[in-house]
Amino acid sequence: MNGAVFAAQLDRFGPAGSAEEVVSLNEAKAYCRQLATSHYENFSVVSRLVPRRLHQHLCNIYAYCRWADNLADEIADRQISLRYLQWWRDELAGCFEGRTHHPVFIALRETVRQFSIPVEPFQRLIDAFEQDQRQSRYATIDELLDFCRCSANPVGHLVLYLDRSFTSESARFADRVCTGLQLANFLQDVAADYDRGRIYIPQTTCFEFGCTEAWFRERRLDESWRSLMAYEVSRAEQMLHAGKPVVGFVSPQLRWQIELFVAGGLAILQRIRKMEFDVWSRRPTVGKATKLRLVTSAWLRSVLEHVKRHG
Repeated sequence: MNGAVFAAQLDRFGPAGSAEEVVSLNEAKAYCRQLATSHYENFSVVSRLVPRRLHQHLCNIYAYCRWADNLADEIADRQISLRYLQWWRDELAGCFEGRTHHPVFIALRETVRQFSIPVEPFQRLIDAFEQDQRQSRYATIDELLDFCRCSANPVGHLVLYLDRSFTSESARFADRVCTGLQLANFLQDVAADYDRGRIYIPQTTCFEFGCTEAWFRERRLDESWRSLMAYEVSRAEQMLHAGKPVVGFVSPQLRWQIELFVAGGLAILQRIRKMEFDVWSRRPTVGKATKLRLVTSAWLRSVLEHVKRHG
């Protein structure tokens, strides 16, 4: 959803319009499916990897995140953005209280009821979007990890709720996977994030390797930068490996998909290494051949595990 399209959606379903248009549950669900599949280029791939019974619910959650993200990124004035995010928080409260007119929340209400999802993961995602409006630098790794606890980890909790496998232990491992994926994404998008005024590499770590903000501004690629990036890549890899045991807590239908997401994050980090940490000249991505290999490998492991169990 680009800026112009979102502006039209905001006029239609925002604070001024959402209460005036009556949307049925089926229309709301169709709206979430359309929003999910038309915006994110990889969503159609991801959605085919999850059990069909969860597809609509995944679309509902994605639509919630997409709207919150647009309220944070598609509105130039940060104070106005914060006001809209507060409105979104109020709509979320209304969803849990049974009073909402917005199509996303009409659809999401069914997901929340069916899977007994608490409001807290949704609230923490809004916390992260609000923090992004107020903070653009992180002094320490602990500060950055606190941000990831709101920006990334709630997504893993929501998936566990959809799988009916949420426990404090499964959530702990899921948090490591989600944080690892978030750290990998930060490293993948160093250049684009800086262009938007944000740096997600801890300042203390930068200084430790002799890098200041000048390295970002001038897009320097020297040994200090490569050492810094190598350290951050290793940190993200360790986090992803530490979260791998989460696959032992989820249902067999979801296990190989989670293995695939972990493998995808590790592949991005390996790609950054192969590019010798030059994230300035082009965005590190994984090619189609690698994606196919990862999907095939994860699927084959799931088949072999099923055969092993059932003979």
